[in-house]
Amino acid sequence: MSRSGLPALFATTILATLAFPLTSHAEEEQQRETWRLFIADHTQPVVRAIDLETDKEIGRFDLEGYAALSLSDTGRTVFAVQGEQNLIHAIDTGIALSDHGEHRDIEVKEPRLLEKTIRGQKPGHVVAHGDDLAIFYDRGGKFDLLGESALLDGKAELKAYDTTAAHHGVAVSTGNHLLVSVPNLEATVKEGELPPRLGLRVLDKEGKQVGDVATCTGLHGEATSARLAAFGCAEGVLVARPGGLDGPKLEMLAYGDKLPEGKVSTLLGGTSMQFFLGNYGEDKVVLIDADAKEPYRLVELPLRRVDFILDPAKSRNAYILTEDGKLHLLDVVDGVITKSEIVTEPYSKDGHWRDARPRLAVAGNHLAITDPRQSLVRVIDTETLKETRTIAVEGQPFAIVAAGGSGATH
Repeated sequence: MSRSGLPALFATTILATLAFPLTSHAEEEQQRETWRLFIADHTQPVVRAIDLETDKEIGRFDLEGYAALSLSDTGRTVFAVQGEQNLIHAIDTGIALSDHGEHRDIEVKEPRLLEKTIRGQKPGHVVAHGDDLAIFYDRGGKFDLLGESALLDGKAELKAYDTTAAHHGVAVSTGNHLLVSVPNLEATVKEGELPPRLGLRVLDKEGKQVGDVATCTGLHGEATSARLAAFGCAEGVLVARPGGLDGPKLEMLAYGDKLPEGKVSTLLGGTSMQFFLGNYGEDKVVLIDADAKEPYRLVELPLRRVDFILDPAKSRNAYILTEDGKLHLLDVVDGVITKSEIVTEPYSKDGHWRDARPRLAVAGNHLAITDPRQSLVRVIDTETLKETRTIAVEGQPFAIVAAGGSGATH
């Protein structure tokens, strides 16, 4: 992605994205901006909701086990994925944004734990695409598809699809088709272990495969940007483009000989510009423009990466925390780090991958960083990268997502 050839901005209505200019009609309404943090503890089975205006806990949701968190596209639902308990709890964030053409409305209610729970054998990834939610089970040999709006209304019906065999994979809904990882059933694995991934296939909504399996060795990491979906592979990044009635078209963006040895295994997708940001090993990231002649731009980091995130509203900004406790501002247009500040004590990447380390979430003009050793969430100004305040959180605050936005109230 070059300065001279930036992909066109695309219009989308999602939570925690562009604050659309409000017309004089909207200005007659009362305007409100609200942000909430949802924080999972590292060791205790609980998710806490924090109001970022008051820094007060406004909800505590007891779970059955350790949870990874993900936020839906709309920002209306947080999913607490408890793989060891074969369970997913869903939390209504209490914030709903709706587009009214010349302005956007916001409705704010109390957050709540939904009565409907989702059960399956070792749920892994929950991937949202619009109203569609694809829930992949590592041990179940299946994934479920359901609608977020129906889930929030208490009327969700899950439709199951076969994944050919149990594996640590992913499924993504793209309109009338589904993109699903494929396990390598010829690989030799030890008893109790799961087979590796060898590729990606396209299914229609009836579960019938469309076309051939596309090679994507060791598939891991997925993201969407504009109308593209991307997947990390050993050979490169596999991109799915819209293909009409025949289904998405799959294209491999090979790493080539200009990149050092490594691969992408985590991907983030741009919201207001079509691009992807991926890891490339532990101490590098790559900016990926699927339409460029040279799709990859490599960015060297000073130390190993602890976490990274894109700013959905400030489309040039990505934030990367390295293990020395420094937060770096990456300009995704120029492909350079423009600012760095110390925000936490050092957190080494050595040790178990699930050890308590900081995680990042963007909430409007602030970045929220969990600091599990200090039982804090650090609130950072996204312009200066300076800490503005801290929020004390009981236990070891770990996984975090931010839900919110601005709009007119009636």
